[in-house]
Amino acid sequence: MIATLDPLVLSAIADLELVARVTVDGTIAGLHRSPFHGYSAEFSQYRPYRAGDDLKYVDWKLFARTDRVYTKQFRETTNLLALVALDASASMGYAGTNGIAKIDYCRLLAAALSHLLGAQGDGIGLVVFDSAIRQFIASRTGRSHVRSLLVALSRAEASGRGTATASALKRASELLKRRGLIILFSDLYDEETAMEAELRRALRMGHEVALFHILTPEEVTFGLTGDVEVEDLESGERVLTRGADARAAYGERFSAFLEGWRTRCASYGIDYTRVLTDTPLDEALRGFLLRRAAGLLR
Repeated sequence: MIATLDPLVLSAIADLELVARVTVDGTIAGLHRSPFHGYSAEFSQYRPYRAGDDLKYVDWKLFARTDRVYTKQFRETTNLLALVALDASASMGYAGTNGIAKIDYCRLLAAALSHLLGAQGDGIGLVVFDSAIRQFIASRTGRSHVRSLLVALSRAEASGRGTATASALKRASELLKRRGLIILFSDLYDEETAMEAELRRALRMGHEVALFHILTPEEVTFGLTGDVEVEDLESGERVLTRGADARAAYGERFSAFLEGWRTRCASYGIDYTRVLTDTPLDEALRGFLLRRAAGLLR
């Protein structure tokens, strides 16, 4: 096992399936229960009570209205159908001083989650997008399917000028065949009002949403000094920054950007995880899994 699970070390491994297995094995050890795997009972129909039926399935409210005893019947279903939505726009190609691009970190984290879900028998799919959806793999179960998904992740590269996260979210929520979990990986550099509207729409459709906000340390701290010309990777616009005043203004606006997404997700019940690309991969994954497990136990 790779002891540190350093993202730069892991990104150098060509076999994404190996990376996923190493990360998951180093993360789930010690967790008391899986936050994903299991079965749920989906209501199917009523039928008249028969002697010997378990009384806990009797609908007593229906009995009070009709004076007839009915029991509920359920259909067992796998409890999770998930879809990874990966932002592959140009801004995701930015790499900080540690040398790992945001999209590379996302690929590693998404691969680990896909491996975990697949190993537990849950369905997992993939949407890769920039200004349009570049690739779609439907959510299915099975080892060979997960392997195909990992191959697709390994080939995902940041490209294009624009980002259309809102339309990708809209399509992702429609592509899930039933209620499920949408896992979005993005730096969220897009039109916030439109994204918020589609996140809320996905929730209204009954989906859960988990958002991984992936950034480099340099984007948070703006560690550049002196007069520096910076370029927007998607629009191509260039701006000349001038010393401490520019850093102060940037810090104020970026803090508001981060807090806006944190509070927005909290108000809607979206699982928001902000991760910097120098964070050990197992640490990022463990925090998400423990938080999800705690939510299921409440």
